[in-house]
Amino acid sequence: MSKRSGLGRFGSFLLGALLPTALLFFLASDRVGERLTSISSIGNGYQLLNSPARPANITSDDGGSAPAGDEEEQDRFPGLAELLPRVATADRTVIVTSVNEAWAAPGSLLDLFRESFRNGEGIEHLLNHTLIVAVDAGGFDRCRAVHPHCYLLEVRSANVSAANRFLSKGYLELVWTKLSLQQRVLELGYNYLFTNESSAKQDVDVMWLRDPFRHINLYADVTMSCDAFSGDPESLKNSPNTGFYYVKSTARTVAMVRYWRAARPRFPAHHDQKIFDNIKRELAGELGVRIAFLDTALFGTFCEFRDGIDGGVCTMHANCCIGLDNKVRELRGVVAAWKNYTALPPAEKEAGKARWPYPTRCRAARRAKPAPIKN
Repeated sequence: MSKRSGLGRFGSFLLGALLPTALLFFLASDRVGERLTSISSIGNGYQLLNSPARPANITSDDGGSAPAGDEEEQDRFPGLAELLPRVATADRTVIVTSVNEAWAAPGSLLDLFRESFRNGEGIEHLLNHTLIVAVDAGGFDRCRAVHPHCYLLEVRSANVSAANRFLSKGYLELVWTKLSLQQRVLELGYNYLFTNESSAKQDVDVMWLRDPFRHINLYADVTMSCDAFSGDPESLKNSPNTGFYYVKSTARTVAMVRYWRAARPRFPAHHDQKIFDNIKRELAGELGVRIAFLDTALFGTFCEFRDGIDGGVCTMHANCCIGLDNKVRELRGVVAAWKNYTALPPAEKEAGKARWPYPTRCRAARRAKPAPIKN
């Protein structure tokens, strides 16, 4: 009897030890599955009703929490915390771009940007999750006339209503002010996908063609486009392009943006992209930031120009191009070529003969004309 009782107690003990372990495994598996489904839902145009919104004080992988930020930061971006819930997807992701009065004018880059969503493959709904940041009153008024989600971020220390010269005072002030806003978005517990041009940093010159979220690395803190792709998405030898990148909201990424901004005095003549390139190994080594890079075959650029339209390309970025008029003309050609491609019969699409127009005006403006890379 005593032996049977001892076995019973041992069995109860063993069962009590196994149940919590099994429960933890189930919850961990469910969390990963929820994250994968959440990202998928963005591309499929629906929201998960059973996916809980992440709290504003979110927790990072290493257990730290992303701070809500101090009162000064809250006062600097009034109304942002109230606006983000209306823009974000179910998993608290916001697409962010920016304009000024020149880029938002009728027939200019803002119209082309919005048109690219409407002409893209199943991505028009993503416009509802896009926050357009206007850096002057003229850009804000034009944004409100055509788009539901606009935010005014005035840069009072410099004139940013016209196209700023590269590395001018107005250009640099605009770059770093917007990076402060992106830090605030992370502090409020929202992931963001920033889609903009890196060398002028205030125009919406990335045309969207297909859903880019399916290529976001779920296990990276930052997934970034690049000017030249090495072939290895995890290699820090890739040259980053901060004109299109996704950042997950964690304590680590808030620290990353703070570190990035704090590095500005070390490189006073450089813009944010160059500084990120300079410090990317510090971010990875000292902060443990996991960085992944996007293939230029899928995220096309004028810098590393590939002329094939097929192959699943998601975006086309008019970088390595000087002058608003040049950008607009070249991107109109991109939009027209995409429309022609999508109208082709399936057999002609599969033949792989459709080509992007060569960015002749942009190349001439830069006094360079490297040969296109054949797909």
